[in-house]
Amino acid sequence: MELFWWFFTVVLFAVGLIGTVLPVFPGTTIILAGAVLHRVMLGPEKSIGWRSIAVLVLLTIATYALDFLSGYFAKYFGATKWGMWGAIVGALIGIFFGIIGLFIGPVIGAILGEFIAGKRMVDAGRAGWGSLIGNLGGTIAKLVIGLVMITIFFMTVPPPF
Repeated sequence: MELFWWFFTVVLFAVGLIGTVLPVFPGTTIILAGAVLHRVMLGPEKSIGWRSIAVLVLLTIATYALDFLSGYFAKYFGATKWGMWGAIVGALIGIFFGIIGLFIGPVIGAILGEFIAGKRMVDAGRAGWGSLIGNLGGTIAKLVIGLVMITIFFMTVPPPF
């Protein structure tokens, strides 16, 4: 039964890593859930300690702060609420177009949102550029944090064999 919980935890980690790249998908929360589930099911002598779980919780909270800050880049580059909503809709539509769509969708959405708000092409382009920088930076940072969380887990848990 112990190997089942190890397998289940690794599957949750893989799904969580995918979730760090997809918008609106709680990747690091899934990684945290895998670590907590492993602790609950296998007990303290065969799993991660509560201090390590506290560190994972703080890293998970940090990724949510990164999501908030990545949206700030578009605002910094002059995006209005229309541009922000356009970037969100573009990200959701971009999911269906693979990894390229995840980065181009928010840019196109931000630009279209700014056009709807009546902005000129230059201003709309700046908002799209800010959306790209924020989205790319936030995605890379969340992926790195997810990998750090998984590394912390494997470094602190005794091996199953």
